[in-house]
Amino acid sequence: MKNVSILGSTGSIGTQTLDVIRANPDDFQVVALAVNSNIDILAGQIKEFSPKLVCVYDEKRAAELKNIVGNSVEIVSGMEGLIACAVMDSADIVVGAVVGMIGVRPVIEAVSAGKDIALANKESLVTAGHIIMPLAAEKGVSILPVDSEHSAIFQSLQGQDRGGLAKIILTASGGPFRGKTLDELEGVTVSQALCHPNWSMGRKITIDSATMVNKGLELMEAKWLFDVDIDRIQILVQPQSVIHSMVEFDDGAVIAQMGTPDMRLPIQYALFYPKRMYLEGDRVDFYSLGRIDFEKPDIDTFEGLRLAFDAAKAGGSMPTVYNAANECAVAEFLAGRIGFTDIPRMIKNLMDSHKVIKNPDVDTIVGIGEEIFEKYMHTERSR
Repeated sequence: MKNVSILGSTGSIGTQTLDVIRANPDDFQVVALAVNSNIDILAGQIKEFSPKLVCVYDEKRAAELKNIVGNSVEIVSGMEGLIACAVMDSADIVVGAVVGMIGVRPVIEAVSAGKDIALANKESLVTAGHIIMPLAAEKGVSILPVDSEHSAIFQSLQGQDRGGLAKIILTASGGPFRGKTLDELEGVTVSQALCHPNWSMGRKITIDSATMVNKGLELMEAKWLFDVDIDRIQILVQPQSVIHSMVEFDDGAVIAQMGTPDMRLPIQYALFYPKRMYLEGDRVDFYSLGRIDFEKPDIDTFEGLRLAFDAAKAGGSMPTVYNAANECAVAEFLAGRIGFTDIPRMIKNLMDSHKVIKNPDVDTIVGIGEEIFEKYMHTERSR
């Protein structure tokens, strides 16, 4: 049996992780759960899964939870609490599913403690990949991708000679505004941006998909996960979300991982790796599907994606600025303070004003993020 700690247990990835665990009770034991503030859902999870340790980042809400569940579980809070869940002695694998840069320190601490990581918090590698990947190699830790695209690449590379890898083909659905012009995007509402055609995700990542910033973050994540140059990563729009990503080898062979858009598949693959287990759900019906379409991404209309290439090539602290600026802009958009097309404008403005710091340490990374959050974000950060 594998002991699991879940950072972000009430979010989309966290709840689907618990779905997988619920379906495989003989294989997994939940030992720790961490959330930002959603104690209503967390209380139910505590009752069902009986973790030994729980973190509620919001200290006030942590106190409220204690009144609900009493002494049935140890309750901690703040960053120290998140880290405690990440490094818990009995945990075999940590699911990093918190949203945003708040996940960077816990992931680094979990790796330092020798924990395998099922990684959904892409911001960790975007901002601190140069720290995390060498540390994982040193500690003998597996970084198992949970994003559907990176899981697809990871699966496609199994049993292959990595030295023969020519390029990674990172697919994108194109989001709800594929084919729209910049003028048409000017008046986009929050409700429109939250209507993804294929995937059911959290609010922040759904907006990132609509701006295609999510694909920019995944571009930078893939660079670190698979040790490839940015120039060897190609973005390809595949609207049906059936091909989750592909790899091309030096001999011209292309291997793709396909399936229905169901996040439980990459989650389960990471938890059971290297075994494959039965998963209930829909299967791809190729007769009904009929066709698979491919398009080149429109980086002029979706400037957030183009800026990601710029940030990745600049390296150092620039990906942190890209990520933090986007976190701020998305929060402001969701609060109705800025327009949809202001999101990439804000990212560009902050990138243009930033002087790159080479090889930033974790304190520098977190400090840059906090400085941007304090200066530009007026709404409470979603974690």
